[in-house]
Amino acid sequence: MGVRHVSTTMPSAAARARSVLATAWSCAVTTEIGRDDLVGAHTVSERGAVLLHPPEDSALAAALICAPRGEPSTLVEFADVAPVPVRDRVRSRLWLSGTLTATRDHLVFEPACAVLHDGSGRTGIDLEEFALADADPLAHAEARLLTHLADTHPEAVEQLTRLVAADSLAGVVDVKPLAIDRHGLTLRLERVSSQADVRLPFHEPVEDLGQVTERMHTLLTKARLLRRPVLRPAPPES
Repeated sequence: MGVRHVSTTMPSAAARARSVLATAWSCAVTTEIGRDDLVGAHTVSERGAVLLHPPEDSALAAALICAPRGEPSTLVEFADVAPVPVRDRVRSRLWLSGTLTATRDHLVFEPACAVLHDGSGRTGIDLEEFALADADPLAHAEARLLTHLADTHPEAVEQLTRLVAADSLAGVVDVKPLAIDRHGLTLRLERVSSQADVRLPFHEPVEDLGQVTERMHTLLTKARLLRRPVLRPAPPES
């Protein structure tokens, strides 16, 4: 995540964290006994508790037996990976620390501390805000939206670079859609040996998936009205 991030209107850190939590398919769970990498083995409660379904021979089972009161201190890590192939593909990481307890059907992890590391830096999140926040309304559709934009409408991505300040485009050899949320679209600007992200805010936040097309058309109309050259990425010189 070593990119320079140009910030505009964005979801709150709590909302960004809940979006990571809502869409992550895997997580790493660490206790004093060891680490388990779980794939497709967790769900999330309405207030952000993580319900784990590890295999019976996991390190978590031993941790529960050995911990005082059967509640081991636990760190759970989630990674948010860009659906479109880009350099430095991990967009953010969410770390949750807390305690683990067992029920008949699953293990319950209750966060006591939440930290999000993304393009805005490392942010500690208030637990009450975390519990009350909702995932972004586009979170579950984001991968489909971005891959469709990158694969089917590359000319639209090129047109959108007209909305980027000219000095930010200096040396850029490729541009791809990196993220989309209710507040706007983020483009990844790649240079030969560095990269930066720039957000293109929507004129109004999106309330549901059905509004995305109108917001994108508005951005494209604004871009076409600007008398600026379109960036047409080319491979760097060898």
